Amino acid sequence: MSSGTAAPSQATSTSSISVTVDGSRYTDTVESRTLLVHYLRETIGKVGTVIGCDTSNCGSCTVLLGTADDPGHSVKSCSVLAVQADGANVTTVEGLAGPDGSLHAVQRAFHELHGLQCGFCTPGMIISAVDLLRDNPDPTDDEIRDGLSGNLCRCTGYQNIVRAVRAAGAELRAQVTEVRR
Repeated sequence: MSSGTAAPSQATSTSSISVTVDGSRYTDTVESRTLLVHYLRETIGKVGTVIGCDTSNCGSCTVLLGTADDPGHSVKSCSVLAVQADGANVTTVEGLAGPDGSLHAVQRAFHELHGLQCGFCTPGMIISAVDLLRDNPDPTDDEIRDGLSGNLCRCTGYQNIVRAVRAAGAELRAQVTEVRR
């Protein structure tokens, strides 16, 4: 039996955002409830940012969120709304490579030292490692494990991940020393 009245429409709130992702500026209208991870993947095509658990437990969606003056810190993009990133700079795993396509030291170390297996957690691990090494360029193994504690890997046992972060830290420190000369 129909009551003759239509169901109320679900009005969707939208907002205009402008965000710089991996050095390119994007201006879009998004639903206010859109998560940053979905905006990155579905709207601008940054599929290196992985959707893992959608509950902020696994860390595979980790990106750097900052400003023009501050490279930012790692955040789980499934716990940030796209509208919260309005005006921000976002760096994804794709944005770490150099302009010539050369891998960032952390990306290279993960590849060379087998810090990945299935690769699902790798983007978030790499971004978290970059953030860690920026704050602590010479971490101990325990500090590396603590710095990556928000990222889960179901395959590796973390040994090679820790080795890769340690090696990347050594390479980054050597680069800084070379620049200072």
